[in-house]
Amino acid sequence: MASTQDIKRGVVILWKNDPHLVTEFEHIMPGKGSAFVRTKLKNLKTGKVLENTFKVGERVDLVDLEKRKVQYLYASGDKFAFMDNNTYEQFELGVEVLAGFEKYLKEGLDVVLLFSDGTPITVEFPKKVSYKVTEAEPGVKGDTASGRVTKEVTMENGLKIRAPLFIKEGDTVVVNTETGEYAERASE
Repeated sequence: MASTQDIKRGVVILWKNDPHLVTEFEHIMPGKGSAFVRTKLKNLKTGKVLENTFKVGERVDLVDLEKRKVQYLYASGDKFAFMDNNTYEQFELGVEVLAGFEKYLKEGLDVVLLFSDGTPITVEFPKKVSYKVTEAEPGVKGDTASGRVTKEVTMENGLKIRAPLFIKEGDTVVVNTETGEYAERASE
């Protein structure tokens, strides 16, 4: 048994006799009344997403998940192929399992797959991933005077983000996968 303090994104809880993945959560402490946790839960059996509010201190059952480190191989239509780094077993996952993180995939990227009863249910992505910049318009001297301090750049996997003007083609940048924003220029 765990409490609402253990609820965070990516945790699977047993709620109403079904495993539910926490896709969003927010601890709220109102000025009046007791604190609570607002969540969005995805039913792993039906795929249905619903919202629920838990009182702070309420008991929840966490579902034990098996974690396996896997490597992204390639995409085939709306399926994504991964390989277990230890057993070399391959898995094909749909977009629903990747929960919006498919845009951060690049060949050879290591992620953690979470399994429940032998079935892959979700992916844990690294918080930061490095990409090579393939397209970036040149920064023009004086652009910052007009208030423009970022520009759109395209990464090796097609992802487009806003980056500082000094980033150029061929640079390697680090992207925060939780926010989708530029984090820093990677040291070569």
